[in-house]
Amino acid sequence: MTENPESAPSRTVRLGLLGCGTVGGALVELVAERADDIAARTGVRLVVSRVAVRDVSRDRGLPLGDAVVTDDPAAVVAADDVDVVVEVVGGLEPAHALTVAALSSGKPVVSANKELLAHHGAALFELADAHGVDLLFEAAVAGGIPFVRPLRESLVGEDVTRVVGIINGTTNYILTKMTEEGWTYAEALAEAQALGYAEADPTADVGGFDAGAKAAIIATIAFGVAVSAADVHHEGITEVSADDIATARRLGYQIKLVAVAERFDDGSVAVRVHPAMVPDAHPLAAVRDSFNAVFVEGRAVGDLMFYGRGAGGGPTGSAVLGDVIDAAVNLTKGAHASLGTFGEVTLRPQSELPAACYLAVEVADRPGVLATVAGVFGAHGVSIRSMEQVGSDTDATARLVFITHVAREADVEATLDELRSLDVVASIDSVIRVLGDA
Repeated sequence: MTENPESAPSRTVRLGLLGCGTVGGALVELVAERADDIAARTGVRLVVSRVAVRDVSRDRGLPLGDAVVTDDPAAVVAADDVDVVVEVVGGLEPAHALTVAALSSGKPVVSANKELLAHHGAALFELADAHGVDLLFEAAVAGGIPFVRPLRESLVGEDVTRVVGIINGTTNYILTKMTEEGWTYAEALAEAQALGYAEADPTADVGGFDAGAKAAIIATIAFGVAVSAADVHHEGITEVSADDIATARRLGYQIKLVAVAERFDDGSVAVRVHPAMVPDAHPLAAVRDSFNAVFVEGRAVGDLMFYGRGAGGGPTGSAVLGDVIDAAVNLTKGAHASLGTFGEVTLRPQSELPAACYLAVEVADRPGVLATVAGVFGAHGVSIRSMEQVGSDTDATARLVFITHVAREADVEATLDELRSLDVVASIDSVIRVLGDA
């Protein structure tokens, strides 16, 4: 006779939260709402037993029940009535020290901290394995999109060659408004800040550093080598102009901030974040506003795409909850999910990477200039796929727009250096990579 799961006894697993902001608060509410269903389906009843916050006097309006609220996060980690530690405080310290303490004491950790994992991930994964506990981090990459678990489990046997993603909602929102509303970068950024998508200091987002941390985590899992944030090449969106957006649309592209992690046939790896012109036909071109999407290319599986909300308390809290349930169930079974060991990364120099590029060049408007400029491209082995001349603000200059075929970045840089030295070149206004085989 099969036992009714609703009447089966459940084991209580007690959670200690480090941080109770947007994500932590969403998790508390989800645990309260879903505890009975989770217990019925998994045999584990989740209870928030302790919460560490900066200001214990603040009323957060959350269903904390009998949970102890404290300003001492170390006490939460060490408490006997905490079985699983949930780290949603962010930053490197004290998050790193607290995570090390929890894992070393045999307590599973669920983290949403991309910065921590991008800097210390490989060492923390090894520490978790050494103590036979989970370190889970679905919410650290792409918010509420279930992407990390498929990458580390479903695709563990896949030869993943490339991962391309829009993994920062703030920059995607800004670029969407510039594209669809004709706003300037400054106008779109101000709106993103007013809506809470961007911080008062937006550097981490618009400079590509937030996406870079996530890209380092993705590359580590996808390729089995220890990639850190310092290994990622960063370029932000601050130099993308309304002219660039308009030209891209006219030529059949959308400009997006993309993270690209690639593994080459010789085993070397390149991880970078930069603006890119994405062909309208590519699935990433349709990703709008604050949504995220990750495109995975594998030799056997082909192409996969994961899409959804990249940020926000609800989506991110849902991702944290999924990890908490996994950690709790594994804890009751005396098991844990291992990522294995990570090899040493061999980075391919940025100068050796292949790329097609869009270039906007302001030149003197007189006979022979186009031939001179085109000759510079040819001298450095950079083939021009298309060229057009567009209007300029003055009669003395003309604006030339080029899209190249794929070339080594070193050759493109050499081309740019020589163009800048020509007296007929007034300025090089834009250089943006083109996604795909142009």
